[in-house]
Amino acid sequence: MKAVIQRVMQASVTIEGTVVGAIGQGIVLLLGVEKGDTKEDATWLMNKIVNLRIFEDDSGKMNLSVLDVHGEVLAVSQFTLAGNCAKGRRPSFDTAALPEEANLLYQFSLAELKQFGCPVATGVFQANMHVHLINDGPVTFILDTKKK
Repeated sequence: MKAVIQRVMQASVTIEGTVVGAIGQGIVLLLGVEKGDTKEDATWLMNKIVNLRIFEDDSGKMNLSVLDVHGEVLAVSQFTLAGNCAKGRRPSFDTAALPEEANLLYQFSLAELKQFGCPVATGVFQANMHVHLINDGPVTFILDTKKK
């Protein structure tokens, strides 16, 4: 599984002009599922995300997690994270999980996040979405379960 996380002051997802998910301070999580990814990968990744110390403490150091700051997560499925741009000019999506498998792991990941007590808003799986955010920092990280 691959994830891009961004520390945000606020964020929302709209579909055809309608807001379907919105958060205040927290993390925007773009999540890509690849062939061979497992529930164990999802559990590890969600645990890593909610405990990653990317928010500043009173001294201005990144010492606090999204849980510590009582932040929220806006989780958006994004199969293009499985894209391989190494050859040619068109990305290959050969490693992307099939939609049914990807959705199961995406939904499982959302449930894992909620078990940590983190408020979670979402986009809509396979929908054409517009993500609006105010990036805080900017602070952005890429996580890959194959590189844990």
